[in-house]
Amino acid sequence: MSKHAASRDYRETLSVVGESPAELDIQQDLRRLMAAGLDRLPLPGSGNTLQRWRALADVAAVDLSLVKFYEGHTDALAILAELAPELDQGHALWAVWAAEPPNARVTAEPLGTQQLRLHGTKAWCSGAAQVDRALVTVWSAEGQPWLAAVSLRQPGIEILDGAWQAVGMGASASLDVRFDGAVADVVAAGDGYLRRPGFWQGGGGIAACWYGAAARLGEYLRTSNQDDPHTLAHLGAVDACLTSAAANLRECAAWIDANPKALAELPVRRVRAQIEQAVEQVLRHVGRALGATPFCRNGHFARLAADLPVFVRQSHAERDLAALGALSRGQSQAGGWHL
Repeated sequence: MSKHAASRDYRETLSVVGESPAELDIQQDLRRLMAAGLDRLPLPGSGNTLQRWRALADVAAVDLSLVKFYEGHTDALAILAELAPELDQGHALWAVWAAEPPNARVTAEPLGTQQLRLHGTKAWCSGAAQVDRALVTVWSAEGQPWLAAVSLRQPGIEILDGAWQAVGMGASASLDVRFDGAVADVVAAGDGYLRRPGFWQGGGGIAACWYGAAARLGEYLRTSNQDDPHTLAHLGAVDACLTSAAANLRECAAWIDANPKALAELPVRRVRAQIEQAVEQVLRHVGRALGATPFCRNGHFARLAADLPVFVRQSHAERDLAALGALSRGQSQAGGWHL
């Protein structure tokens, strides 16, 4: 399927498109994508990683809260394909809950060899009120990590309201979930979740989401019909940012497909830093060029502009740059910056 044909499929399936979008219904749109088979993306490293990232970028251009759930669902399907292909996925809407703040850790006790009983509170659970099943990182009493698949339609699960206060990404509502004896299936024991090739490959998909939203904001500037020198200068800066960002994503996707079993941490950390910088520049230039009008009178633009600064904070800023710097130092003898 060509890039443009794929984009049309997504636009025609979703209800929120164009300059005057319909009222967003994330749950309905997610189910539409699933019913159309548009959640069955090429797996990372399968030779079509760029096609996968284009799909994420297309959905992100529609709405970032929507792509937050869509990316989590498609990431969960990729994780299951990599670690537990025998597990029945059903027709469920999935999420991945892997945040590990020190004050919110879920413990697990074994029930035989393939099931766990969960206790404790999990923080940053995107889509907790919408999804059917989730992949959750949990810990044994001895500190042994597991990745577990849990159905949210069972006793022993309580969704805690009130944790999410953000205006940006407000529809994503990453809530806390309390487990009190809920039963889960083992997906991976030990550090298999973090050490698998798909972990960093999936991290590149997040950058594709950032890019898709930034590119859509850039389109508002490109189609503004303002031709004064200042607006054109801002458009030139946006064009340079987005063209470079797209090339970086294509290069990273090609590297992953050429090295599907390799650790992709360096190229993915690099492309995430590159796309984050592009996002910051696009937000600045588009806002300065177009002024207050689209922020106040265009619902789609206003939502993207409010959501994107929150969404991009999935990057850990200077901490991620420091990690990239350490990896880059290790490449100093390999000619990594040679043209």
